[in-house]
Amino acid sequence: MTDSTPTSSPTPPEHVVVVGGGMVAHRFVEALRARDADNRYRITLLADEPRRPYDRVALTTYFTGRDPRELSLGGDELWEDPMVRLRLRALATGIDRQAKSVTLASGEVIDYDHLVLATGSYPFVPPIKGNDLPGSFVYRTIDDVAALRGYVEQLRESKPRRLKGAVIGGGLLGLEAAGALQALDVDSTVVEFAPRLMSLQIDEGGGAALRRLISALGINVMTSVASSRVIGQRVGVVTGLEFNDGRTMDADVVIFATGVRPRDELARSSGLPIGERGGVVVDDRCATLDPAISAIGEVACIQGRCWGLVGPGYSMAEIAADRLVGGSGTFPGADVSTKLKLLGVDVASFGDAFASEAGSLEVVYADPIAGVYKKLVLSDDAVTLRGGILVGDASAYASLRPMVGRKLGADPSSFLVPESARGQLDNLELPDDVGVCSCNNVDAGEIRRAVSDKGCCDLAAVKACTKAGTSCGSCLPLVKKLVNAELEKTGVTVSKALCEHFEFSRAELFNAVRVTGLTSFSEIVARHGKGRGCDICKPVGRLHPGQPRQRAHSCGRAGRDPGHQRPRAGQPAEGRHLFGGAPGAGRGNHPRQADRDR
Repeated sequence: MTDSTPTSSPTPPEHVVVVGGGMVAHRFVEALRARDADNRYRITLLADEPRRPYDRVALTTYFTGRDPRELSLGGDELWEDPMVRLRLRALATGIDRQAKSVTLASGEVIDYDHLVLATGSYPFVPPIKGNDLPGSFVYRTIDDVAALRGYVEQLRESKPRRLKGAVIGGGLLGLEAAGALQALDVDSTVVEFAPRLMSLQIDEGGGAALRRLISALGINVMTSVASSRVIGQRVGVVTGLEFNDGRTMDADVVIFATGVRPRDELARSSGLPIGERGGVVVDDRCATLDPAISAIGEVACIQGRCWGLVGPGYSMAEIAADRLVGGSGTFPGADVSTKLKLLGVDVASFGDAFASEAGSLEVVYADPIAGVYKKLVLSDDAVTLRGGILVGDASAYASLRPMVGRKLGADPSSFLVPESARGQLDNLELPDDVGVCSCNNVDAGEIRRAVSDKGCCDLAAVKACTKAGTSCGSCLPLVKKLVNAELEKTGVTVSKALCEHFEFSRAELFNAVRVTGLTSFSEIVARHGKGRGCDICKPVGRLHPGQPRQRAHSCGRAGRDPGHQRPRAGQPAEGRHLFGGAPGAGRGNHPRQADRDR
């Protein structure tokens, strides 16, 4: 007898709609697909730009000849996944929480079971007269930088003289924008309201060193200056800047890099709670007041603030994805460490860089001639690392940053003096639970297990397995050190190759450069290596024979060289956090363009 009982159909997958096409949105899609083995969710990503999510951190490489397609995030296998649909030029304009739907600018309505807001932020432009004149730009998206380059090229055809550009804002993106102008062969001036460059990341000593280094590159620096208007109304295009003190300067191009604001207009219009300074309020699991809506990245106000860095955004993406599949992960707080490389100049800060914690001591090494400033912030017994600032030479950053909150196990001054620093850092044995890659939340133990348990036998394999070093890249020197140490424990002969771009060891490469007399990193990699280089090999370009080597000085600990600053009790940092959001984003001729999670 045949059983006539109808067979129940499988449950259709729930629909997750992600609004935003930035780095954090991409990470969420990747994280959810990695966790959703049973295909419980289908994902639609709504990107308002005309291209796939891309690496906004590497935006400046667009000016050095890099194809924008090389910045794309996610391989074809992700975007061709039948459970993922990427929609470009899809601008969301409204949310109906009751109907659980999103309306697009085209009028199309898309239903959702779960909505993830990853809209990032938009550039803030100071309300000064002339800020919308042709020739004024921001620095945030590929479209922004393409428009800047096109304008400069067009302007150059009509003006036989050398062009001049001004960047309003001396933060991270302001300095990147100044570098972009230099790459376009435009004289650039950075105009900063604060008394020093990168005032949210480095102290007065570091600011002075950075100013000298930036000026030596041919970039003019003006600090403690406020812009009052963009000149050019009579001719209809930018011709200069006027400052509050009445001074003026000529400028053919002005780039605004004065901060960002969360793109929270969708949440506002739908009645979701908004933070005091903007951003969609979420709990530690990235859930809003509406249980069907999450917010991640720069648009999320979590633990009372918005985080303008890619690392915290990635953490939120992982947490939101984990919650959907039944996980219990919570936001652990943000690592606000940062490392910038501008035209070969290293700047890094980490931990309590301003010694705001009571009882802090500061150990300072400074060499104005070599353009080096280094500071470690320690506990009052000079044993536990609390933070630091590195300007001009940030080679110790990857090893020191993970040690924040832990005992250094050696004389702190030895980590700052160049000749002895390498030996001490090479002897550091990081515990397994020390975070190595803050962008992707990878600790030392996971890297070691990738070698010992998962059979990864080189740096490239470990990067693919753990994702360590695949975002900003600043942790790559430390990742390589951990990989090599673990390989040696297993008896594997470790290659002496500096990295995947050079088959030489560091010493061999330096000798080769000395013999050939090459004077730039691009020449070095073209002659002796391959690819575009990384944070492991690029520092070698700063040691070629055509440039002065750093000089060793004794460190400024008590009882040592009196010519350097001695440790002193830490003073409060006047209530300022290390970061106050993403410092220095731009505006383009498109004032509310897509996000750039940093």
